[in-house]
Amino acid sequence: MNSTFTKILRILLGLILLFFGLNKFIDFMPMFEMPNAAANFLESLKSSGYVFYVVAILELTVGLLLLINKWVPFALILFAPISINILLFHLFLDVSDVIVAIVITVFNAILIYKYWRAYRPLFQY
Repeated sequence: MNSTFTKILRILLGLILLFFGLNKFIDFMPMFEMPNAAANFLESLKSSGYVFYVVAILELTVGLLLLINKWVPFALILFAPISINILLFHLFLDVSDVIVAIVITVFNAILIYKYWRAYRPLFQY
C-alpha cells in the first residue's frame, strides 16, 4: 500500500483532480473545440445549477484526500463512478481527450487494487 509506485500514482491522481476540479470553478484552462453533443451535455450539467459543481467539489475533495493521504480507500471508491463517467463521456462524446480519461480511470483502478485489503470486509458474509 505504501510503495513508491503507489505514492506516485496517488499524488499524480490527486494533482490531476485538484487541477480539473479548480478549473470548473475558476476556468483558467481554455475550453477547446468539442463536438456539439459533448458541449450540449456539459452545458446541461452547468444549467442544472448544481450537478457540475457537485462533481467539481467531489473532485477537489478526493484530490485533497489523496494528497494528504487520509481516507484514501474511501476517496478512491467515491471517485470510481466519476472516473468511469469521465471515460464514457470521452469515449462517446469527445474522443479527442480520451487519453487523459483513460489515464485517470487506470490510475483509479490501480489504486483501488493496491488498497484492496481495505475493501475486503465489504465482500465477506
